[in-house]
Amino acid sequence: MQKKRLPSSMTVRELPRGVIALGFVSMFMDISSEMIHSLLPIFLVSVLGVSTFAVGVIEGVAEATASITKLFAGAVSDWIGRRKPLVLTGYGLAAMTKPLFPLAQGVGVVLLARFIDRIGKGIRDAPRDALLADLTSDGQRGAAYGLRQALDTAGACAGPGLALALMMLTGDDFRLVFWSAVAPAFIAVGLIVFGVREPIAKAPATERRYPVRRREMVRLGTGYWTIVAFGTFLTLARFSEAFLLLRAQSVGLAARWIPAVLVVMNVIYAAGAYPFGRLSDRMSRRSLLALGIGFLIAADLILAAAGNAWLAFAGAAVWGLHMATTQGLLTTIVADAAPADLRGTAFGLFNLMTGLALLLASALAGLLWTAFGPSATFLTGASLSGAAMIGLLAQTKRQASSPGRRP
Repeated sequence: MQKKRLPSSMTVRELPRGVIALGFVSMFMDISSEMIHSLLPIFLVSVLGVSTFAVGVIEGVAEATASITKLFAGAVSDWIGRRKPLVLTGYGLAAMTKPLFPLAQGVGVVLLARFIDRIGKGIRDAPRDALLADLTSDGQRGAAYGLRQALDTAGACAGPGLALALMMLTGDDFRLVFWSAVAPAFIAVGLIVFGVREPIAKAPATERRYPVRRREMVRLGTGYWTIVAFGTFLTLARFSEAFLLLRAQSVGLAARWIPAVLVVMNVIYAAGAYPFGRLSDRMSRRSLLALGIGFLIAADLILAAAGNAWLAFAGAAVWGLHMATTQGLLTTIVADAAPADLRGTAFGLFNLMTGLALLLASALAGLLWTAFGPSATFLTGASLSGAAMIGLLAQTKRQASSPGRRP
């Protein structure tokens, strides 16, 4: 992370064409996915008649599959020296699963579709993030990741909104809504084919080898492993957004309005991701990361004290500021820390570790909620966030006092 950055007046148009295309790829695929996923649990229970336990099994299998696949896909992209074929394969698999949802007559087809969809996500994510780094210079990278995150989150806002509108217009026709989600998925694939051109990689001095080996793990360097450890610990402090919904319910918000909590969070997230990404190219990334952790502490404290729906919405909004500040920034820091020929592996490992941490954090939050109530859950999150802040400030102080090291 650089200590000081020169001011930049760079606009979105000045980013490489492939970066902008990948941002819209994320947006269209998220519109498609969220149109389905925002209704899928209700569809499974009310239309297909499956149990809530089965819904949990489907989601658990899906997310575990994505986390594990990310590591191997990132490593393969380093091994073959190409990113775009894996990005296209991942998004292509996800698009091919979309027609399975409206055609499903039983839980088996839905499980298959979710499994393949998450394999696609696992295949594409690390190579895509590595490709963004390949396409940009250091002075553009924060803006590039911020833009992709902003467009991705805009899709996450638009998808449920379109689904709800279509449900009202069609008299709750789940299958018609699911069919409507097919088009944006294939638009995303088309943007990859025609809008993304991968830079020509330099021929390696030696024969490429599969990078998940001890020697390559060491070559990733101390700086990389430090950010992996820090990102994993910070994720333990930031559990699933499902607990934002539960908090809103616990203070008496009517069930029909509870999805609005995530809409508020995602609108703030989408609006802030690109400006904060640009800011990370112009100032100390560590200082910006500290600000993001401060937002998380504030959100946890608001939600712990919430006694009405307005405070629940306020907590969700500040949570969105935390996400906008930190998510693209952490990705940028990983890209800066990893050697260019190991970026896919680096993103795969980072995503795997933080994904597992999120599962653990959500399980811990659930246990705390059941045993001690919602306030204890969010106060614990604030405490863990505070510990992450102290660790970050201590590391910054150590590096500032060590001549010759990059802070």
